[in-house]
Amino acid sequence: MFFSNKRNLSRWLIIASSFIIVLLILWNTYSFFQVFKQDERLKMELWAQAQNSIAKANLETDDITLPFQIISTNTSIPIILTTENDSVIQVNNITDDIATNKTKIAQLLKQLKSENQSIRVDVGEGKYRLLYYGNSALLNKLKYYPVALLLIITLFGALIYNFYRATKMASQNKLWAGMAKETAHQIGTPLSSLIGWLEILKLENVETDILLEIEKDINRLQTIADRFSKIGSEPLLNATDISVETKKTFDYLAARSSNQVRFLFEAPTEDLTVFLNPELHGWTIENLVKNAIDAMRGKGELKLKIINQEQFIKIQISDNGKGITKKEFKTIFEPGFTTKKRGWGLGLSLTKRIVEDYHKGKIKVLQSEIGKGTTFQISYKKNEV
Repeated sequence: MFFSNKRNLSRWLIIASSFIIVLLILWNTYSFFQVFKQDERLKMELWAQAQNSIAKANLETDDITLPFQIISTNTSIPIILTTENDSVIQVNNITDDIATNKTKIAQLLKQLKSENQSIRVDVGEGKYRLLYYGNSALLNKLKYYPVALLLIITLFGALIYNFYRATKMASQNKLWAGMAKETAHQIGTPLSSLIGWLEILKLENVETDILLEIEKDINRLQTIADRFSKIGSEPLLNATDISVETKKTFDYLAARSSNQVRFLFEAPTEDLTVFLNPELHGWTIENLVKNAIDAMRGKGELKLKIINQEQFIKIQISDNGKGITKKEFKTIFEPGFTTKKRGWGLGLSLTKRIVEDYHKGKIKVLQSEIGKGTTFQISYKKNEV
């Protein structure tokens, strides 16, 4: 507990430190922006004074070399010089396609008015000009720098989060796989004992039908133990008649379910060969059948249909239960999703993993309607003989 709290405190300290660093960077960027903006303002005021000096100078006697140098040094700040009535007199550092187009120059003038306050240029005899200027390319880059920085930090944070999440999920998967294998190992001990007791019962002349059902259940436990032992390992796939394997699990569940559920099985008569792991495939069918029974609250009609197509074999399991909404078609396969009061919501997630990761098939909700039922569909590629 102590180490867990210490680890959480360290994480929060790292997050807080990162947040403070980001704030400091943004504040410094804003400060630089204001300094550069003030510097450009001073340049423009100097430019206006130079323009004023030229306007008032006697060209025959006054030396206007310095004012001309000041005006010519501005090569980055866009300028529009206008009359008192905003009639354009002069433009600087503005592209020709804008400078020669009245509509575009009017739009640019409006933009410059919003960016900076105009500077008044006195030209004598009570007349004046208005100097409008915009931000230089460097200042505009600096203005958008915080946005770019935030985007980079966000992407970097998302990358770290995804890496952390993937690492955590990998650790959890290893933990679950280890627990599953240990469960299989623990089941094996009492299972061996049950097999021994079954042999003793056979010697006691117990009714054959009873012994047969007990044997089926013991075989079922062996299958379950085998399933758990395969979690986390690459399963062995064999060319298998999918109809036979599916019907085996279907019949077993039908015999042990409520009489209020009507089980229907429909499949082609020919062999349908698919690369399967029989134990894991049986688990898939079991999860979907049990899910359908739960959706019908233990009463209704459950139909399993196998469809033979040119390249694929499809298994459709339909019920007339409560149904699900369209937005739940994909989320229903996520770990933890459940509409039941009990359970961890792992059945369909595990089913999807068995079908798609182990058998390279596809599973989806084919159709569903609230109050009318749901149909799940599994698609497997045929074994090419």
